[in-house]
Amino acid sequence: MKEEEFELEDSRDIVERYLGLSLKTFLLAVTFVILMGIYIGIILYGTNSVNVLLQLQTYENYLQEEIHSLKQENAGLQKEYFELKEIAGENDSKR
Repeated sequence: MKEEEFELEDSRDIVERYLGLSLKTFLLAVTFVILMGIYIGIILYGTNSVNVLLQLQTYENYLQEEIHSLKQENAGLQKEYFELKEIAGENDSKR
């Protein structure tokens, strides 16, 4: 009886003996893990990655600040323009 058990144990795959899985299940699990690793790598480092998203958000913030400063500059230049236009109008009316 012990010899039969030993023979049955020897006939099993190494994977099945050590991991308790059939070779087919083991290969499917390894394939799944590799594919998920590739997928996550593409998400993190690909052209549509999180890094690109963060860079675009930073660039958007920069552009918002640039818009704000240009609006302030524009308001100051408009004020100066209208003051000069008013002075020029006064000079024309004095003639």
